[in-house]
Amino acid sequence: MSPARRAAVLGQPVGHSLSPVLHAAAYADLGLAGWTYDRVEIGDGPTLRAFVESLGPEWVGLSLTMPLKRLVQPLLDTLSPTAAAVGSVNTMVLGDAGPPGSDRPQSRTGHNTDVHGIVEALREAGVDRLAPGESVVLGGGATAASAVAALAQLGDPATTVVVRSAQRAAEVLQAAERLGVTPRLAGFEDVDGMVTAGCVAAVSTVPASGGGAVTSLIDRVGPVCGVLLDVVYEPWPTPVATAWAGAGGAVVGGFVMLLHQAVEQVRLFTGRVPDVEAMRAAGLRELAGRG
Repeated sequence: MSPARRAAVLGQPVGHSLSPVLHAAAYADLGLAGWTYDRVEIGDGPTLRAFVESLGPEWVGLSLTMPLKRLVQPLLDTLSPTAAAVGSVNTMVLGDAGPPGSDRPQSRTGHNTDVHGIVEALREAGVDRLAPGESVVLGGGATAASAVAALAQLGDPATTVVVRSAQRAAEVLQAAERLGVTPRLAGFEDVDGMVTAGCVAAVSTVPASGGGAVTSLIDRVGPVCGVLLDVVYEPWPTPVATAWAGAGGAVVGGFVMLLHQAVEQVRLFTGRVPDVEAMRAAGLRELAGRG
């Protein structure tokens, strides 16, 4: 029997998080019977620091959701190249020992698996390679920065980033400079049919509460091409996904992104690659049960 190990998703709110279901399915598939994965409600830096500093040697890692993806960074010893470039950490991996001279029992490394999740979700939808200017990111912030990185990995260093104002794009532009890519900024009111007509892949990072701006854009520009990944996965389909499909495009849901970023988290936590389909089936069962 494998030794008991612990992991958890932290953020606020996390009561709805599907991550415990996905991780539990992965641990079962890998035969890690002593492993558990919990939800912990944490919404501020001091509480996060206290929690992280309380962790014992049985802890292998943490998943981090909003608002902790930036707040966690001062607590880390090192960042992966992707996390450093994007400026957003959604995964902390706890190692066997702290750095030299440290009295902490474990090292802390920050990773970003959202980029991996976006790449694999688009690949599932048939987007294997992009040319410059063939992609669009809707929205700004941490997830938009991850989307820019993912689209660059697929071949587009010049994605169009659509935001309500230039101020909202600051985080994306800083990440783009570190990544060495040059996205083009546009306002929601500036996008025309030329942008969407040549779009092979689009990523909507707009939360459900702001979806009206995206659906209005789609209604205004008319027919669309390409695949839209909407990072919102519940409830599904979202109004944005429905509008994109109604305008002629293909759609992939945020669940697929969540699934693949969780696969990468499990690999980082365990050193082993779980069965993607076992995790997918467990997640879809949970979503169906929620109605």
